[in-house]
Order: sequence, then C-alpha cells, then structure tokens
Amino acid sequence: MPGLRYAQVVKTVRRRRLVHVCHRVVFGTFEAIQQVLAAHGWQINTAFIERANLAIRQHVAAVGRRVSTLCKHEAGLLQQLALYHVYHNFCLPHASLRQPLPQPEPTNGNGSAKRWQPRTPAMAAGLTDHVWTLREVLLFRVPPWPQPAGVCASRVVGNGNRRGPEGRRMPAWPASRASSRCRGLQ
Repeated sequence: MPGLRYAQVVKTVRRRRLVHVCHRVVFGTFEAIQQVLAAHGWQINTAFIERANLAIRQHVAAVGRRVSTLCKHEAGLLQQLALYHVYHNFCLPHASLRQPLPQPEPTNGNGSAKRWQPRTPAMAAGLTDHVWTLREVLLFRVPPWPQPAGVCASRVVGNGNRRGPEGRRMPAWPASRASSRCRGLQ
C-alpha cells in the first residue's frame, strides 16, 4: 500500500529512567508523516496506540493486566478479539466522529435537544448507515468464504476417518445413529 504512513517511537530506558527517544519510520518517509500529522497539529507519539491498547484491555478480559480470567487457547483469544473489533467498529459511537444535525431534534424527556448524529468507524468508512446493536452483530449471518474449485466441505481420509472443513475429526456414524446412541443414555 503506497499511501501507508507508519512510524514508531523507540524509547531507551536504563535503570527505570528514560534516557533516549528515537522516531523510526517503517512505511513512507519522515517528511510525509510530518506533513500528515502537522495538518492536525500532532507529532509522532505513542498516545494513539496506547489508547487503543487500553480500550482492548478494558473490553477483552483475557488481555487485561492482573486479571483472574485467562484464555486457555489461542482460538478463544482470537474470538474475543474479533468480537471486540466488530463491537468497536460497528456498535460503539465515537465522539470524534459525530456530526452536527441540521436542526436540533427534541427528546422524549426533559433534556436538551439532540444536536449530534452519533457515528461509528464503520459508518465513517461507508460500510453501514446506522449504529448496530450487539444483537444485530450476533445474529448477522456471515456469507461463506469463496471456496476453491474442487474442495469439498467434508472429505474422507485414507483410513475412513472423516474430516471437517478445519481438518478436525468427525464421527464416522451418521447423525441418525448418533442420536439413537444418545437416546440410550437418557
């Protein structure tokens, strides 16, 4: 991506004291990064990534500091992070993205009139036209990924063990036999 601008702040610490701060450009040029940041009155710093890290720690229990919850497998952590990213981008309105309404709208209570239209990052990017509820996110049916030609969802491996789409073992008996076996345990 030629338009990507990315810089790092490298801090050198000795005996718990900050002795040197260096800016390292990863993508783009130093001048291009300075030009983009100067338009907003900013400079290269760690404030934005530290704020993002704080938000992730507050919403995903497994990556918080000194927590009693833990994630037993990497897959569970990835699922928690994926849910957080969808919530952050589709459900959580950001104050910096709000837009003023042309006419203030009255509220149902005694409060002042509504003056701002809340917006999420997905709305700002043009991916959606409304703030999603968590219920909408959880009930949304994700379309299947396009499969390469000739790949079957379940396949039989040499010794007769059936494997699912992720390569996990599946029971060799049909579903009707599985349910009849379970009936005997009830």
